[in-house]
Amino acid sequence: MENAWQKLTRGSKNFVLLGEAGCGKSEIAMALALYLIGTQERPVHFFDMDQTKPLFRSRDARAVLEEAGVVFHFEEQKADAPTQVGGVVPLLLDQEALVVMDVGGSDTGARLIGGLSHLTGREETAVFYVVNVYRPWSGDILAVDGTLSAVLKAARLRKFRLVANPNLGMETTAGEFLRGLEKTVEMLSPYASVEAAFVKESLYDEVSAGTQLPVLALRPLLSYPWTQA
Repeated sequence: MENAWQKLTRGSKNFVLLGEAGCGKSEIAMALALYLIGTQERPVHFFDMDQTKPLFRSRDARAVLEEAGVVFHFEEQKADAPTQVGGVVPLLLDQEALVVMDVGGSDTGARLIGGLSHLTGREETAVFYVVNVYRPWSGDILAVDGTLSAVLKAARLRKFRLVANPNLGMETTAGEFLRGLEKTVEMLSPYASVEAAFVKESLYDEVSAGTQLPVLALRPLLSYPWTQA
């Protein structure tokens, strides 16, 4: 029987994570890369495409992914100028490689991959749009539609799959997660299906029985100054 990760990744070799800034794309992208490296024989390449902010990027946890065997790609940012990461196109085309792309927040970050739409729009690429209803521009359907439309336009993409990540940070409770997930599904179900939800692993047992939607556990890899002693 397929588990939730298998259902999300079936039939795809390239994976693109998009969404509003701060929605949790990076944690999900890294969890996906670790799942792939642990279950697939093909090499896994991770691209940190976030050039929209200097903090809380997946490159901060680069050592964890590399230790697991993931090939990590990113480009050092010079001043405030966005820089494309090299080597993306050959690997998107390489049938012997798996690619995970963590794209910068909102339409500003998505614009960086607009020129790759002839590849990211192919059937072998799964594009996941992450919705966190606790973020400022995802709290109602009009806000989600506005942000989603802007992101897809910038990335030059039409096809996408919705996943939920309702959280308020490291202190999120099970009740907050379940209420946020219920709101997400209720808000989006008239327009599109939410395929799965992500929750920090410490809450997984408590919340997985509280919803019929597939729930995947995340082990947070990024650290935040306000959580440190």
